[in-house]
Amino acid sequence: MMGGMASEETRTLKSTTNVSSSAASDTPAPTGGGPTRAWTTRLLVVGIVLAALNLRPAITSLGALLEEVRDGLGMSGSVAGLLTSVPPLCFALFGVMAPRLARRFGPAAVVCAGMVLITAGLLIRPYIGGTAGFLVGSALALMGIAVSNVLMPVIVKRWFPDRVGSMTGLYSMALALGTASAAAVTVPMTEALGGSWRSGLAVWAALAAAAVLPWIALVRHREAPSEQHSRAREGVDGRSAPGTSTVATRAREAEHAQPRLRITRSRTAWALAVFFGLQATAAYITMGWMAQIFRDAGVSAGTAGLLLAVTMVMGVPLAFVIPRVATRLPRQGPIVIALGVCGLAGYAGLYLAPAGGAWAWAVLLGVSNCAFPLALTMVGMRARTGAGVAQLSAFAQSTGYLISIPGPLLVGVLYQHSGGWGLPIALMAGLMIPQMAVGVLAGRNRTVEDEAAR
Repeated sequence: MMGGMASEETRTLKSTTNVSSSAASDTPAPTGGGPTRAWTTRLLVVGIVLAALNLRPAITSLGALLEEVRDGLGMSGSVAGLLTSVPPLCFALFGVMAPRLARRFGPAAVVCAGMVLITAGLLIRPYIGGTAGFLVGSALALMGIAVSNVLMPVIVKRWFPDRVGSMTGLYSMALALGTASAAAVTVPMTEALGGSWRSGLAVWAALAAAAVLPWIALVRHREAPSEQHSRAREGVDGRSAPGTSTVATRAREAEHAQPRLRITRSRTAWALAVFFGLQATAAYITMGWMAQIFRDAGVSAGTAGLLLAVTMVMGVPLAFVIPRVATRLPRQGPIVIALGVCGLAGYAGLYLAPAGGAWAWAVLLGVSNCAFPLALTMVGMRARTGAGVAQLSAFAQSTGYLISIPGPLLVGVLYQHSGGWGLPIALMAGLMIPQMAVGVLAGRNRTVEDEAAR
């Protein structure tokens, strides 16, 4: 796969756009010599993959050890439900800051800072003490995840404008792999480290630390488009500085001259935000509670972690395939419907025979959770320019994560007060219907720029 991407580097980096075209702001940033550009592109691909690997272990590693964390910190079911609602809350609060930070410091610098925050949060949260300290450490890591979540579609759109589907697929596949790995190996790794849940959670900071390195190199080489633009503006008499692409400079100037979109005027933006929120609700309920559902049905802790890993690992191949298929279709509604049907079947099985057909339900729910890479792909497709993608990504993700906050918390409350999983599973299945409806609307062939203009 990496070899295939390397073979496309020359085509990607040579692609230019007319200043008046809709994709003007998406010109790739590297503008130096051929070897330098190829090295930078390879480094960027490595950075994207490593960053994506770190965007979910903070959540799924906790899901695998939720019972041990609850016992160790003395949490009730409702407080544990609050804990599983912290990720979407942080994503909503901090994700909206990402476009402004990217304009100020450059996307690469913000993602680099995000990886540093993830490393610090994962390292300190098991040891900071008490439930409040655990929440603070989690929020620190989730802050880094939030800004990186929003900027990944922006980075893909700007650096790889002619490979949005394949690069989104690679990023989504790495994200799913990190999610599944954390779910699968956290319990056995905890046992290998002496049985302490604190060590089992903290060890994931090492993976986050590795992701910092390529982004430091990218920031040091000043490859962010905004920094290229700044250097160009420092040229004599307003001309481009040596080594800066005139087309890229003019494109960036044209983008900065355009007024910001009134994104809230776009029906597609709202549909995509609600779709994102409902799929995030399902995903965080799954990551936070599915292992516990299986454990309460009589499945061992290790097997429950493997079942959660199966659900997550389904996204590895499908997260690469679905974006590529989606970009070839004028409408993504059929994919939305197919994923929703799998989700409904999985919830029905989880309700009727949670232990008997556990592996089948894990697979079906894993397929359904691939609505996430589809949503990311639609973010890139529903806007024409890099600025439009940045605004749409921030709006859809921040609004969507706000929508998803009550879901995991409500599941915890229903579970504690009903004494079983019937009502929570019914809630999950019921939310799948509106998710399918708004997903079809978000998948229509139109752009937010056109709708905002009208």
